[in-house]
Amino acid sequence: MKPLIILITTFILSFLAILILTGKYNFPLAGRIAMCVMLISTGIAHFVYTNGMIMMLPKFIPLRKPLVHLTGIMEIVAAITLLIPSWQFVTAIFLIAFFIVLLPANIYAAYNHINYEKATYDGDGLNYLWFRVPLQILFIVWIYLSAIRF
Repeated sequence: MKPLIILITTFILSFLAILILTGKYNFPLAGRIAMCVMLISTGIAHFVYTNGMIMMLPKFIPLRKPLVHLTGIMEIVAAITLLIPSWQFVTAIFLIAFFIVLLPANIYAAYNHINYEKATYDGDGLNYLWFRVPLQILFIVWIYLSAIRF
């Protein structure tokens, strides 16, 4: 829920700031700025909630802690490169693939009732998927509309 709030709030603020500063509507730029802020916050979360995010990965996956840190770094780098015009398209394609690849970890976490912030097994469980799956789809569509088809 927090990433969605960050995304929408930042979009509205960015859109208004761009409109005030330029006098023009620029939905794609506001969308990229919002995604950038959201990705930086979720990337940082990989370092703040490392233990809980490790729990989101099945035990058979090796090097789970470095993988959590690597994906956090990838999110932060993608956030920055999303705002660089020459990297925008490649970053958008990467992020769409990234969001698709992350979905199984979210399904695993929901199935196992993982609360990644507390690193416990008292999470919302499968009900969380009714929110998370549409959220992943929203992220993919958001990237497409703001960075590929503009």
